[in-house]
Parts: sequence; structure tokens; C-alpha cells
Amino acid sequence: MARAVVTGIGCVTPIGQDPAEFWANLTAGVSGVARITLFDPSDLECQIAAEVKDWDPTRYMEAKTARRASRFAQFAVAASQQALEDSGLKVNDGNRDDIAIVMNTGGGGVGDIADGQTTLLKKGPDRVSPFLVPAMAPNMASCQVAMHLGTRGPTITSVAACAAGIFAFVEAKRIIDLGEADVVVCGGTEANIIPVAIAAMGNMRALSRRNDDPPAACRPFDLHRDGFVYGEGAGAVVLERLEHARVRGARVYAELAGGAVTADAFHITAPEPSGHAAALAVTRALKASGLAPESVDCIVAHGTGTPLNDAAETLAIKKALGEHAYRVAVTAPKSMVGHQLGAAGAVSALTAVLAIHEGVIPPTRNLETPDPDCDLDYVPKVARRAPVRVAMANGFGFGGQNGVAVFRQCDGDAGSA
Repeated sequence: MARAVVTGIGCVTPIGQDPAEFWANLTAGVSGVARITLFDPSDLECQIAAEVKDWDPTRYMEAKTARRASRFAQFAVAASQQALEDSGLKVNDGNRDDIAIVMNTGGGGVGDIADGQTTLLKKGPDRVSPFLVPAMAPNMASCQVAMHLGTRGPTITSVAACAAGIFAFVEAKRIIDLGEADVVVCGGTEANIIPVAIAAMGNMRALSRRNDDPPAACRPFDLHRDGFVYGEGAGAVVLERLEHARVRGARVYAELAGGAVTADAFHITAPEPSGHAAALAVTRALKASGLAPESVDCIVAHGTGTPLNDAAETLAIKKALGEHAYRVAVTAPKSMVGHQLGAAGAVSALTAVLAIHEGVIPPTRNLETPDPDCDLDYVPKVARRAPVRVAMANGFGFGGQNGVAVFRQCDGDAGSA
């Protein structure tokens, strides 16, 4: 098995459009949740979301390219460009065939499909954009990133609902283990804040209805949680074979030690209540990483703020880690950035990497009333400075898809290779 390290990071989130801004706001407990502005939500029960504010794709691509690219693909290109620039790696004729892209999503260009259908019904077939199909295709995030960066290695997209972002890291590690690439730009992206999606999830009773106090709406692990809040954005990292990073003198944030995926095989939306398969993903991820449960210092939880998910995840952590579960710091970024669906796992992984690199565990915002069924250390309200040697990121999706990625300090040094 090869050793793979994170040498560059990038993100577009509701609380920051680059890693520095994101991390400053995340550790300060700043919420990105507000009334929806992407459309008029007045007719919906849920009228709040965590949007990426003042988004300008022309910072990263030409205006013509931006017009033809879906919002989720724009986010992916931006986060990936940031990560590549941060890594110091230059793409050229000598290495472009050995750089892979794995950029996952949950819904792809669903907003473009909805808009295209509206145009068809209101204005007729002649007014439907010829670029609708490539805009809506889920693989366009990876393909747009490859075209933008000029890479020609494996270019892959997996659609795995809310676990997609974590799946990207498991896939990227396998690519490096198999020797198919020296470098993988990997992560997840999503832009799914559209009326039909908010209406459907609202009718499922999955969304918070705290329209009167948006920043307090998403309450992972709190007794009074009433659902998740939609989010959007992207997270990306440059994952690199350790030897390759050392040859070029790259800075290393953390090592991706391993990961695993499992399935609940239980229900199309609800998590399996016992947390068995989710716990199995944790156990297998640790085994793949060569680490014992007692080595885990921090877990970046899936933590959506729904009653079923938070209780099942808590059980899964206990099953996998035993008594050590009560000594692990658990944090839930969705309390600030919302549920970014296919991007959620990537942003959680970025949180895990930065927790190791910075020695700070972000807080779980809005955790005010402990739930007796959620009795772990969720780092309520205020960030905690503490050494983090091993951090785990969880991602659980509709259909029972479970993904876990494990990061650790590289050779005991979070700052360099």
C-alpha cells in the first residue's frame, strides 16, 4: 500500500470561499445559514439555506465557459484550482498524464434540469439550451476540472448521495495504491438549493423550519433538533504519493491513512437505527489505516441535525470505538455550513485535515440542550485547541451509503513532509 498525503486544499463554502476564510469562520462558530436568496422561498415551509454568497465564477474561468458550466461544476473548478495552487504543483506535459481527478456529487446539475424544463414548458423547445445535457451531467464536475487544469489521468465521478464526498477520498487512495496516478485532485461539489428540492425535502419532514432564526436552525446532536438545512459548495484537496511530494519538497497537511465504504441495505432515506453498517465502515477504515480505535482523537461527524441520523451515528461511533468513544472529540460542521450533500464529505475531510494541521477542533454550533441518546463529547459552541494526531471524517447518504476516511499526522509532523 502506498502512502498518500494532502499537499493542497481548496474550498467554496457558505462561510468562506477559500480555506483561510472558511477555517477562521468555522472555528469562530460563524453560521452561513440565512433566508434563501437564490429564488423567492415565500411559498415554502422551509425558507432558509446555507448559500454561497456573492459567487463570481469568472474569478476562475472565462465568462463564456462559466455560462456553459453548471453552478456545481463552477464550484468544483474553483476549489480544485485553489488546491492545486496551494500545493505548488505545476501541471505540464511531463506530468499531466499521471494526475487524476475524482470529483463526486450527489445531484449534479439538477438545477439546470429544472430550469430547462421550465423553459421548455413556458417558451417552447427551440429555447432550450443546447448545453443543457452537458451542464446537468454529474461527471461534468470532474471533466471541467480536468479541462481547466489540463490533466489527462483517470477522471472519475461517483454519485453517492450525501456520502459522495467521502467516497472521493477512498477512490483517490485506491488510485494511488494501484499506481494509476502520482497525484489525485479529489473532493465533492453540490449546488442543489432549488425550489423543487426544498419542497420535496420539506414534505419529507427532513428540513428545519426555524425560519425566524436561521443561524440557530441546524442543531446536530441537540435534543431540540428538527431537521437539516440545505447547503452548497465544494471542497477539494491535492492528494499525492508521499515519495512524489518529498521529491518536490511539498508541504504536507496530513496523511490520508485509509478509508472504507459499506451499505445499510435498509431504507431509501432513513439510516439503519442500530448503526451496524456505519460502525462497520469505521472499523474497516481504521483497519485499512493500520490504526487502533484508541488512536482516534477527533471525529468530524456527518451530524445533519435530524433526529434519526444523529442518534444512529452516535450508536455507530460507540459500536466501533467502544469506551474510547467517550474520549473522542466529535464536531459537526453542518451546524454552520448546512448539509452540502455531495460536497459535505469533502468539507468534512477538509475540516479533519485542518484540525490536524492547526491543532484546533471546530465547535458544534447550537448544541445547547444535550440529548440523552447523544451523549458523546460534541465540542459544543466553542472551538477547542488540542493536539489532533488522528481525525476521522464520516459521510452517510440516502440509500444507506456509508463512507469513512481517516487522516493522521505525517511522520508525527503536521507541517511538513
